[in-house]
Amino acid sequence: MSVLARLEATIAARKGADPDSSWTAKLLAKGPEKCAEKFGEEAVEAIIEAVKGDRAKLTSEAADVLYHLLVMLAARDVALAEVLVELERREGISGISEKASR
Repeated sequence: MSVLARLEATIAARKGADPDSSWTAKLLAKGPEKCAEKFGEEAVEAIIEAVKGDRAKLTSEAADVLYHLLVMLAARDVALAEVLVELERREGISGISEKASR
């Protein structure tokens, strides 16, 4: 099992947890909109570190982005497996062609 799959399982387990005992439970209790907002904040922080060129801080922020992406997906009951299937569907297709097909 990959680290992302384990993290997804941990997030799922926290869905019904007491928000006072878990950051994940607290985020999920605030609803999908707050989860999406937090994901956006973390993405912006990663962008800032990418522009600055600080590899260590970018690595840390990228980990935050992945975590908050999984929380946002969980808030809308979208499984990581569904995202991976979509990535597999796109594999080998030019990004230009794929975008034009939408």
